[in-house]
Amino acid sequence: MLVLNRFHVQPDTQDGFLTRARAALAALAERPGYLSGRLTRALEDPQVWTLVTDWESVGAYRRALGAFDVKVHGAPLLSESIDEPSAFETLASAEPGGEVVLAESDRAAEPWR
Repeated sequence: MLVLNRFHVQPDTQDGFLTRARAALAALAERPGYLSGRLTRALEDPQVWTLVTDWESVGAYRRALGAFDVKVHGAPLLSESIDEPSAFETLASAEPGGEVVLAESDRAAEPWR
């Protein structure tokens, strides 16, 4: 599962944002089910940042959000992200030079039930 949080950060607040984002990433990285993460900034517009994390499952990510350190360092930062969908399930993947591997959706066939 991929989680992509985008941020619009004013130039005069970027140093503080960077410090808080590093702390949030460190807190998330300590949680079970965390696979990888990165903090990125757009080349075309340095006010646009992303925090991208990969997780074993939706459950692992949701449990991570409940951890004390993530509540202290992650939740305040994540609440500043652009209000848009941020959690994505992987439906196809490929390693360098490898075959495309398809995956089944974890979404319920009838989510209204």
